[in-house]
Amino acid sequence: MSFLKTNLQNIGPSLLYAAMAFVFSAVFMKLLLPVLRRLKAGQSIREEGPQAHLAKAGTPTMGGLALIAGIGVSLLIGGFFRIGFQPSENHIVARLGLPFLVMLSYGIIGFVDDYIKVVRKHNEGLTAKQKLGLQLVVALVFAILNGGGGYMLIPFIGYCRIGGIFAILFEVFVMLAMTNAVNLTDGLDGLAASVTSVVALFFMLLAPSLLLSHTGYLAACIFGGCLGFLLYNRHPAKVFMGDTGSLALGGGLAAMAATSSAEWLLPVAGGIFVAEALSVIIQVFVFKTQNGRRFFRMAPLHHHFELGGWNEVKVVSVFTLVTAALCVIAFCGILVAQTHLF
Repeated sequence: MSFLKTNLQNIGPSLLYAAMAFVFSAVFMKLLLPVLRRLKAGQSIREEGPQAHLAKAGTPTMGGLALIAGIGVSLLIGGFFRIGFQPSENHIVARLGLPFLVMLSYGIIGFVDDYIKVVRKHNEGLTAKQKLGLQLVVALVFAILNGGGGYMLIPFIGYCRIGGIFAILFEVFVMLAMTNAVNLTDGLDGLAASVTSVVALFFMLLAPSLLLSHTGYLAACIFGGCLGFLLYNRHPAKVFMGDTGSLALGGGLAAMAATSSAEWLLPVAGGIFVAEALSVIIQVFVFKTQNGRRFFRMAPLHHHFELGGWNEVKVVSVFTLVTAALCVIAFCGILVAQTHLF
């Protein structure tokens, strides 16, 4: 348990990053909201979705811009004043920069898609192939720059060595899977931000000893930024993050884990993201192979519970609590894995 003691002793700088991101995200969102209203950047609601959501039509979207800006400014200030940096960590700004650049790149892809849909009023936005192609390019560039290889932590199993082309392909898969899983989770007021904040808090608390300090600082900014955004995104939401925010958060989480060789922690701690993505895959598979039958009432998974009688607040609360429990399970997996190497 010595690494837990180390975490508690070094958590101060991370809390400062989280506080800055909370304040900046909240302030930027307050400034951005009237701009989005003037642009009439309102969310369009699919008619085939839950009927209760039709009342949300016109709610401003692209709020992820404020979230990304809040995280970015906090990292810049922290880097400029070298908050929490040790004298020997001259490389840390670069190590912070790469995951954030990935986050920013995915945010730009989401912004282009949102802008085409809600400002230019072209309902389709980017095509599925265009979005996936752009995401693939970013993921591939990141995987190559990150270098890949080294020892990877697998909860409950131990550390295994991975390298070469397999490491690059695996990182690309993690990037694509996580960005789109978070995007699918963003379907209820405050859901994606709440679940992401818990996962980011998990990485923030573990980073000082288990991972790397730069991971803790980025995780802290994502945690604080999500909380600041939730001031406007909690039910009833005044603004949505849009693909701008959800793709950025997914990319940020994946890059953060990849630069720390902790990719396998994400599907455990972020099990809700996995469940949301799998629910869509299962629904489509059953629909196409079983003559139009449906496995869930509606996919993604949060809509299944909505149509089962749960209100949005209950779904978000339960999913967030489940995420907290999954983070505890991931922590237990780390304790077991600490003693194994293969």
